[in-house]
Amino acid sequence: MSFLDYITDAGTQRVLVDLSLEHVALTASAVVAGGIIGLLLGVIAQRVAVLRVAIVNLTALLLTIPSLALFAILIPLVGIGFQPAVVALTLYSLLPIVRNTVSGLQGVDAATVEAAKGMGMGGMKRLLRIELPTAWPVILAGLRVSTLLVIGIAAVAALVGGPGLGNEIFRGIRRIGSVGAVESIAGGTVAIVVLALLFDLLYLAIGRLTISRGLRD
Repeated sequence: MSFLDYITDAGTQRVLVDLSLEHVALTASAVVAGGIIGLLLGVIAQRVAVLRVAIVNLTALLLTIPSLALFAILIPLVGIGFQPAVVALTLYSLLPIVRNTVSGLQGVDAATVEAAKGMGMGGMKRLLRIELPTAWPVILAGLRVSTLLVIGIAAVAALVGGPGLGNEIFRGIRRIGSVGAVESIAGGTVAIVVLALLFDLLYLAIGRLTISRGLRD
């Protein structure tokens, strides 16, 4: 079987589409959860200097844990399947989001913040209306990096019963030496690369829609 035969087979295409949708759902769930948690941690780290190093270092430490080890640690806590996968991927997604949130907020012009204070804006109102919108391009870049990171690591989730394209890759690995094994590995890998490119294009479109021309330039 050639790779062309494999990729043009109707059954293979259905499997890859289904697994790709699972991979997207897993990635999106982790990035949304990581985005919310990371944004909150980033705001706290930027506001409370004494916690900044601890928060950034902790999220960096999480990223150094081998993915298979972290998935295995989570099995006794949340079982197998989707849950340990999304929890682990959420933890892996935090560092780029936290770091870029801190950097983005620190890059907000101090004179603009002082002017908002002078207009009577409270801390929360300044954060929501001035600081976060101004820092959004940097935060979005962190979300973009985090998403691409999660897409790749999500393939390992198949080892703990997780969904996604990793199942096709490991199906091929288990069948190494038999017909179609290499094609399964290549097919799953290519599909992950395609998803990464599509997500990257999505972030470029979001940036075009949500970042003003002045901030883009």
